[in-house]
Amino acid sequence: MITLHEGKHYIIDGTRIAKLEELPQQSAQQAKEATLTYRVLASHNRGGDMENLDIRFDSMGVYDNTYVGILQTARASGLEKFPIPCVFTNCHNCLCAVGGTLNADLHKYAVSACVKYGGIYVPPHEAVIHQYMREMIVNSGEMSIVSDSHTRYGTQGSLSIGEGGPELVKTMVGKGYALKYPKTIAVFLTGSPKPWVGPHDIALSIIGKVFKNNFVKNAVLEFVGPGVASLSMDDRNGIDTMTTESACLSSIWMTDEKTKRYFEIHGRPEGYKEMRPGAVALYDGIVEVDLDTVVPSIALPFHPSNVYPLAEVIANPKDAMAIVEENAKRVFENNKNITCDMQSKVVDGKIHVDQGVVAGCCSGSFSNIYSMSKIAEHIGNGLGAFGLNIYPASQPIMVALNKSGAMTTLMEYGARIKSAFCGPCFGAGDTPANNDFSIRHTTRNFPNREGSNPAMGQIASVALMDARSIAATAFSGGVLTSAEDVWEDFDVPEYTFDAKIYERVVYNGFGKAKPETEMVYGPDIKDWPEMSALTDDLLLRVASVIRDEVTTTDELIPSGETASYRSNPEKISQFTLIRKDPEYVGRTKKTREYERARVAGDTAKSEEFYTPLRMIGVTTPVEELMKTTGIGSVLYAKRPGDGSAREYAASCQKVLGGLANICIEYATKRYRSNCVNWGILPFTNPDDNIDLAVDEYIYLKGIRKAVEDGRTHIDATVIAADGKARILPLDLPEVTEDEKRILLAGSLINSYKL
Repeated sequence: MITLHEGKHYIIDGTRIAKLEELPQQSAQQAKEATLTYRVLASHNRGGDMENLDIRFDSMGVYDNTYVGILQTARASGLEKFPIPCVFTNCHNCLCAVGGTLNADLHKYAVSACVKYGGIYVPPHEAVIHQYMREMIVNSGEMSIVSDSHTRYGTQGSLSIGEGGPELVKTMVGKGYALKYPKTIAVFLTGSPKPWVGPHDIALSIIGKVFKNNFVKNAVLEFVGPGVASLSMDDRNGIDTMTTESACLSSIWMTDEKTKRYFEIHGRPEGYKEMRPGAVALYDGIVEVDLDTVVPSIALPFHPSNVYPLAEVIANPKDAMAIVEENAKRVFENNKNITCDMQSKVVDGKIHVDQGVVAGCCSGSFSNIYSMSKIAEHIGNGLGAFGLNIYPASQPIMVALNKSGAMTTLMEYGARIKSAFCGPCFGAGDTPANNDFSIRHTTRNFPNREGSNPAMGQIASVALMDARSIAATAFSGGVLTSAEDVWEDFDVPEYTFDAKIYERVVYNGFGKAKPETEMVYGPDIKDWPEMSALTDDLLLRVASVIRDEVTTTDELIPSGETASYRSNPEKISQFTLIRKDPEYVGRTKKTREYERARVAGDTAKSEEFYTPLRMIGVTTPVEELMKTTGIGSVLYAKRPGDGSAREYAASCQKVLGGLANICIEYATKRYRSNCVNWGILPFTNPDDNIDLAVDEYIYLKGIRKAVEDGRTHIDATVIAADGKARILPLDLPEVTEDEKRILLAGSLINSYKL
């Protein structure tokens, strides 16, 4: 059972929950300062204001989907050398399905950057980024920033944050990270999980309880309570990674002897520090989880929060598949050629699955994969045509599994063993066939995360499950099966880590920067285009109106094979919203031509775009309008930005001429930050049925002055196709001084040039 305790509560001695009124004499401030969250944030705050934090980090990480754009931005912003350890991994685009030399070119670029600026280079297939950070970099009591949303090293006692590239640039050039003091929500664990219950079962159960009600949105989750001791470090890491899908900001766990042993195993005993909340700690809410009651679970397509007990889905197969089909109608409402036929997966009252995948930072652990091998032995069946794909999270884990015999067992029973790679988590590996049903122990099951392409009539469906139940299903002929139904007890041996595996291949240049080194550029590595500062006024054309409740970063810019174009801003921008609104790119590029004409001094073409202003009585000469009134596009979506930290969900909009977004609210802090860092005005409007249509114009008179003055409300003028005008109220809340400077400059890059 999971119980939500709303509002402020105490945890006493790490063992008991108490309401505020139970301790009337207790100092609330003192109890707040007793949390792990407060202690770590206070020790990393560069300023004296604990409500408006200026955070310094101890380490950072980037990977091959993001590091070129980050380095190009940092170099343009005055990068001299990495001030803290900076890890470059190659775990995303190394197997993307594109031809040519793009991927290898990026890797050479990264090597040269690590030599020049003093970075740490981890070769392809060696480790996924979060596993390497856990194993080799983070320490208890520290903070890291990494260009990936699943940055969670809380189990090591580290409070770390996944952000878009420009936020890492700030750290690279010696700036701080601005953060309003976050809510702190305790995840109070009691009991002990059943042996057939894995970390994904626990994580999905929590996500299903807290995501849709925003209970932990933008909060730090602090894992405490007697139940922590019952979980292995592998299980803790698996749960921790998935906290991203709850919409929280970050996480941190109390440490114990198991944490200490983890650091010892990895040859870094000095990295451990005992971390426990004080005797009385105050939280903004509590998620109470009785681990005894957690059951094998499944998150049905197309979101990790669509969580059901696995036994319930198995018992009611047609009802479950009907839910998937209804979800598909909503998700693919703009793709009329898509058919999602999940009822065909029900044969003789059982759900037949087409594929299983276990991969990445949340599942590729030693204990997860070892457990799968024991289930294979117990059931004793081969896989037949069922595709089971397993990706250990690092090469040291692969070696340890080989030595234990687990890999041999799995391969003997038909599993495909692959290298450390994040591809199945974002649609760049093991793409199922059209209308296939795939079960995965990965981070997300968003639409197209498995690699299908609705624009081409392709759609597959992914459900999230724990590795143990995936193995039970795979070795039971592909019939959906819970691990509980096939379980036989066994012992998992202690993991043995071999540091020499990394020592022989990883380049560690931290503290040894060689500034004379020439950067190695491949032919498709391009600089960012020039971006204009915010003009006095703006005239924007509405390029897309998306009325889905949530728009993910995968819908804003798809992952998968497009990621290999990440080094070329213009090329990757062509994929913006391609699976959500295929007409978006064409509309924005058409508008961008007018802005280019304005900048170039082309009065005739500029006047053409300013025609709507004439329709509402603006008589300012075109020459003056060209000086004062910038031209761009605007995107409307209700709640954009759920999911990945990838900054190109925002930068691609900017490259195409996007100058503003309008929404009810931003799904994540990191997406809003990405918009601001690329000079995109982050407007909000609470109207669930906003009166706005594609190809209408929005006139923002005096917008630069409004930003300069810190105005939080702006009355925009909407101009319809027939020339009729109406007022659209827009909010611009919580713009910090730093954000104001960036928006006025037109981008973070521009602001550093000033």
